[in-house]
Amino acid sequence: MIPADRTLIVVTPVFEDREASARLFQELAAQFPQGLFVLAVDDGSVRQPLDIDSLRAAGVQGAVLRLRRNVGHQRAIAIGLAHACESLQDHQRVVVMDSDGEDLPATMPALLQGLDDAEVDVVVAQRKRRVETLRFKAFYAIYKRFFRLMTGRPIAFGNFMALKAAAARRLVAMQELSIHVAGAVLGSRLRTRACPLDRGPRYAGQSKMNFVGLVLHGFKGLMVFAEDVLVRVGIACGLIAGAALAGIVAAVLLKLAGYSTPGWFSVALGLLVLMLLQTGALALMTLMLTGVVRGGTVTTAIGYRDFVAAVIPTHPADDADRA
Repeated sequence: MIPADRTLIVVTPVFEDREASARLFQELAAQFPQGLFVLAVDDGSVRQPLDIDSLRAAGVQGAVLRLRRNVGHQRAIAIGLAHACESLQDHQRVVVMDSDGEDLPATMPALLQGLDDAEVDVVVAQRKRRVETLRFKAFYAIYKRFFRLMTGRPIAFGNFMALKAAAARRLVAMQELSIHVAGAVLGSRLRTRACPLDRGPRYAGQSKMNFVGLVLHGFKGLMVFAEDVLVRVGIACGLIAGAALAGIVAAVLLKLAGYSTPGWFSVALGLLVLMLLQTGALALMTLMLTGVVRGGTVTTAIGYRDFVAAVIPTHPADDADRA
C-alpha cells in the first residue's frame, strides 16, 4: 500500500539488473529526498533477484513487487501500475521509467512540470539525443515511418513518462497496456505532451534486449492498433486489385485491337488475373479479421495478482500498522 504522504510514485521494471537498479535508487533518493515511493517490479529474475536492501540502502521508501516468472518488460510495467493504482490518490503523480540508467532521474522534474497544466494528462519523454548504435538508430527511424504509415499515428516516445493519477487508472483499465505501453498511451486518447530529453548511458551491464526482441517489440506496438492496420492493408489490397482489373481490361482491349505481340497477351493476362485473385482475397480476409478483432474486444481488468509472488515493503512495520 502506498502511503498518502508520498507525492511521487516511481514504477520501474527490473530484470537481472541488481547493480544498475541500486544506482538508480540512489540517484532517485538524491533527486527527490522527500515524498518519493519506488515500486520496483522484479520481473522473475533468477541470477540477480532484486533485494529490498537495495531500496533500504538508498534510503528510499518503497516496495519490491516480485513476480512468479518473467513476463516481459511491458507486462511488468502494467502489473506495477495496476498494483500502484489500488491505493493511488488524486494528488499523487506516477513516473514510469527503466531501471538501467537510460532514463535519467535528473530529467524527471521537467516531465513532472508538464503535469501542472490542467490540460495535460501524460507527459512523455521524446529523445533529443540517443546513446545507441547506428543500426538501432536506422531501424528506429524506419520503424517510426512504418508505424505512421500503418496506423496513421506518429510514435516518438517509449516508456519514460509522467502521469496523473486519473491517467494511470485509465491506462490500467486497458488490455493493450501489457502489450505495448507507448501504444496504449496513444490509444487511450489521453491528453499527451512531449518533453524533449536526452537519453543516458547504462549504469552497468549489457542490455537484455537483442535485435530480434526490438523488432518484436515494434510489431507489438502495431498490435495495439490492429483494426487500423487491417483496414489500411485491406484498402491497399483493394486498390491493387482494382488496378489489376483495369490492367486486365486494357490487355483485352489491346488484344482485340491487334496491338499485342505473340505470347504477350497470355502472360500479361495470367499475371494480372493472379494478382487480382490474391489481392482481392487478401482484402476480404483483412476486412473480415477487422470485424473479428472489433467483435472480440471486451473490457476486463488486468488479472495481475496471478503473476505476483510477493510484495516486500521497505517498512513492513508501517504496513502492518496501516493494515
